[in-house]
Amino acid sequence: MAKDKSIYTCTECGGTSARWMGKCPSCNAWNTLIEGSAEPAAGKNRFGSVHASLAPTSEVLPLSQIEAADFERHPTGIDELDRVLGGGMVEGGVVLIGGDPGIGKSTLLLQAVDALQRGGMNTLYVTGEESGAQVAMRSRRLGLPDSLVPVLPEIQLEKILHTLQSRQPNIAIIDSIQTVYSDQLTSAPGSVAQVRECAAHLTRTAKSTGTTIVLVGHVTKEGALAGPRVLEHMVDTVLYFEGDTHSNFRLIRAIKNRFGAVNEIGVFAMTEKGLKGVSNPSAIFLSQHTEPVPGSCVMVTLEGSRPLLVEIQALVDSGGPSPRRLSVGLERDRLAMLLAVLHRHAGVACMDQDVFVNAVGGVHIREPAADLAVMLAITSSLRGKPLPKGFIAFGEVGLAGEVRPAPRGQDRLKEAAKLGFKVAVVPKANAPKKNDKAFEGLTIYPVDRIEEAMQVVRGLD
Repeated sequence: MAKDKSIYTCTECGGTSARWMGKCPSCNAWNTLIEGSAEPAAGKNRFGSVHASLAPTSEVLPLSQIEAADFERHPTGIDELDRVLGGGMVEGGVVLIGGDPGIGKSTLLLQAVDALQRGGMNTLYVTGEESGAQVAMRSRRLGLPDSLVPVLPEIQLEKILHTLQSRQPNIAIIDSIQTVYSDQLTSAPGSVAQVRECAAHLTRTAKSTGTTIVLVGHVTKEGALAGPRVLEHMVDTVLYFEGDTHSNFRLIRAIKNRFGAVNEIGVFAMTEKGLKGVSNPSAIFLSQHTEPVPGSCVMVTLEGSRPLLVEIQALVDSGGPSPRRLSVGLERDRLAMLLAVLHRHAGVACMDQDVFVNAVGGVHIREPAADLAVMLAITSSLRGKPLPKGFIAFGEVGLAGEVRPAPRGQDRLKEAAKLGFKVAVVPKANAPKKNDKAFEGLTIYPVDRIEEAMQVVRGLD
């Protein structure tokens, strides 16, 4: 009996090779080729026909003559989710949401689709990982015993597309895209070819019928979305669930959004009745100290359009011949750079000390505006003297010791003043104008260099 011909497909770019190689010949990624059955030759290119239908031929027009109409949105009723989506689900949009197993993807989407159904929208929940009974049990566990959301337990693409065409729902959830397969392909569900083909057909259906489709995606052990990278390019919005499964709090972040701002975050708390939005997320990232403690400094970071107060904690301890540098929630290489700047320009030496830095609450700070707060927290721990109560700081620190401004500094200061902070050390370019009532009760010290910031802090002791 003839053996089926194998082909090796790259999980990163979708490129193929006739034999296994350590490095993908298309994108040069290592150890990404996975063996699968070669697809039988067809008379026409299925993928070409799918993408051709997404972009029908039309006449060429200048931008000034093209009508720019706003997209119709369907608010989910969950404020934090609507914030990340840019105001709600967009008609005909395709949303991809990924996250670790058990993080709460299915829970959040079941809550959202139930709220949309109660609001008069025609919905459909397609489950490929659970039976209808399991979805019903989760619905009752979330306090939704009389939910009228239609559930379709199915993983065959053609049956799903037929149901979408016949029912014409406004919102459809596909949980998950890795379980869906097409009869046109011989590879197993979850393979690169299956995920790419099924996502392309679902995207075509969304654009042609106006149905909003939400795809749930698995993630790899590195935290990236499983399947071909083209999946993220194909959809309109990519959301990531973040957070420790042992913590009650979850973050949902927009990585890509064609209909709204990127890097917006929504903050949720996991309760017995599902995920609930957190109205004041700054409280999560601040420790409740009765008195100020050494090594703690609060900063204001920006997540999309939202300013958040985050506590930076540092611990400096005597180290051995090879002192450790460890950071959680911050870049480790940037920590080493800041320690060098601290020694060179502020005269604070930590060469023989272990330095540990942590962002409280499991948040990951990706902007350099945390530099000043990190350096002040390290100095506070080394000296054993706490910073004043109600103290905040933010600003980027360069290799020459200069303190550079942070974007939207006024919004950061307004958030700090609103939450009752009293003292702020900020870059001079972020200092507000005098007599601004929005900053009443907040004493602001603008600085140009790191040594000036150290002098200000010593004068506050």
